[in-house]
Amino acid sequence: MTTPNNNTFALQAVVFFLVTAAFTTIYITQPVLPVLRDEFNSDAFTVSLTVSAVILGIAVANMPFGTLADRVPVHRILLVGGIVVCVCSLLAAATYNLWLMVGVRFVQGLFIPALTTCLAAYLARTLPVERLNVVMGTYVSATVTGGLGGRLLGGWLHPPAHWRYAFVTAAVLLFIATVIAAKQLHEDPPHAKHSANPLGFFQLIAKPELLRIFIVAFTSFFVFSSVFNYLPFYLSGPPLNVKTEYITALYLTYIIGIFMGPLAGGLSNRLGNGLTMAGGAVLFALSLSLSLLPSVFLVAVSLAGVCAGYFAIHASAIGALNRKVTSGRGRANATYILFYYVGGSAGITLCGYAYASGQWPAIVITCLIALTIPMATGIIEHKIERSRLSANE
Repeated sequence: MTTPNNNTFALQAVVFFLVTAAFTTIYITQPVLPVLRDEFNSDAFTVSLTVSAVILGIAVANMPFGTLADRVPVHRILLVGGIVVCVCSLLAAATYNLWLMVGVRFVQGLFIPALTTCLAAYLARTLPVERLNVVMGTYVSATVTGGLGGRLLGGWLHPPAHWRYAFVTAAVLLFIATVIAAKQLHEDPPHAKHSANPLGFFQLIAKPELLRIFIVAFTSFFVFSSVFNYLPFYLSGPPLNVKTEYITALYLTYIIGIFMGPLAGGLSNRLGNGLTMAGGAVLFALSLSLSLLPSVFLVAVSLAGVCAGYFAIHASAIGALNRKVTSGRGRANATYILFYYVGGSAGITLCGYAYASGQWPAIVITCLIALTIPMATGIIEHKIERSRLSANE
């Protein structure tokens, strides 16, 4: 089986650059929200729409682009999506109207799936399974790098007061990444012709073996988003009383995901997606439990384990999904990401009530209960993989 680029490392580099550039765009205003509030003479809620509007756009457009990915050559989708997102970044940099910025940020969100969901679907169609796990691990790592990159670009590499330059920088990086990706992934190879009857969304959800994976996406991001959302409240209060700048530094443990993505892909090739998923859930649960001990050092260690466990689950789940689906992979990946984002939103909302009633221990208990789902799913997947292996021997 061949692809337009037979060099795995080169393909990983293209995927990493494009996905990093796309995810950098999502979070670029987050570190400078107070600056935007003052500059536009607005309030915290309104300026925060410059982030949430992008996420809303992604949620709205993800499934349509997933369908499109099964019908249109990937290079065309990448070019259109990249150009639209870049133009919107330049408009955001130039505007002095906050609501216009929110509007163009929403449009960016609508077209980011053209660069992410469609790319994932293309890789699933064209790569053999042993390469898919590794390359998709790189994809996951790029989402981490992009998330950090956006925050650093907007609030550190460029001074906060010069946030407009951050948008220009992001646009230039994304344009270069889009052109390279469109050139390297110019057309689907002959063996990757699309199925005449790809599975619809409801057909995908109706399949128990796929629904299990979608629920893993929901629950894993449910826990991960909740932990990082309520962590500052836990650290800043007694008995830890950590200062804000040190709390921010602890978020750098997120970088572990950069290395964990490809590592999880390699582990999935050797141990199977199921065992990697279950192991990631166990590591996630143990690390989260460690955070209950009133020590800043142990909390830092806990967060490192949380990140490693989460990205092991995420990478192995994506690998398992794309091994199971033989048609409609664009829709399958779009459905996965939809469950993923809905899970994150649900986690932050429900754990808000948990925190109000029982503080951080209530968050931990809620999250540990949720983690039983990826743990159990991993065990089920491991048993299925062993049965399939035995049948083939």
